[in-house]
Amino acid sequence: MTEDPIVAEVRAVRDRLAARFDYDIEAIVRHVQKLEAESGHTHVAPPQDAAAGDGGRSAQRAGPDAE
Repeated sequence: MTEDPIVAEVRAVRDRLAARFDYDIEAIVRHVQKLEAESGHTHVAPPQDAAAGDGGRSAQRAGPDAE
């Protein structure tokens, strides 16, 4: 299988970022949140059902016929 150069570049950047924070996901999240706060841009959180990772299915079940 041929390696996609874009995928390879994204993975290399991801690895450099992770290494910078000693592969500590909480430190990476804190860093990103700090960058967001300093950016001056408005950031919108996803709907709660989408954040739950169920692809929005919980919202579909929430109708009047939901059990």
